[in-house]
Amino acid sequence: MKTILLINGPNLNLLGSREPEIYGRTTLKEIETMVAERGKGWGLSVKPFQSNHEGALVDFIQAEQKTALGIIINPGAFTHYAYSLRDCLAGVACPVIELHISNIYKREEWRRKSVLTEVCTGLISGLGVEGYLLALEYFREK
Repeated sequence: MKTILLINGPNLNLLGSREPEIYGRTTLKEIETMVAERGKGWGLSVKPFQSNHEGALVDFIQAEQKTALGIIINPGAFTHYAYSLRDCLAGVACPVIELHISNIYKREEWRRKSVLTEVCTGLISGLGVEGYLLALEYFREK
């Protein structure tokens, strides 16, 4: 079975309770389950990982990317300044989809700059948790 890495950055472990007017009430565990279930139906295995620490994300990607068909990453606040994460993603051989639950381009000015986008295959922003499924669908036919 082909593996998709589902990576979530800082504070995304608080989904469901953190600013629900922006991020909704769906928990990260519910998102991981939803994506894994959909992936199973498409012959894809989903390996979730979340950390509030940039180095942990880099270590996970470096360890797992060799066997992954692709990466879906919601980098959270790392979007704006995590250059070691950017360099790590630039070095992976598989496609990477950057994902944001909210539309970062309709929020505060500082949220509108991503240091990751230019090394990612694609970007999904502002479609809520449904964006995770859309990102997974990209890998359906790969």
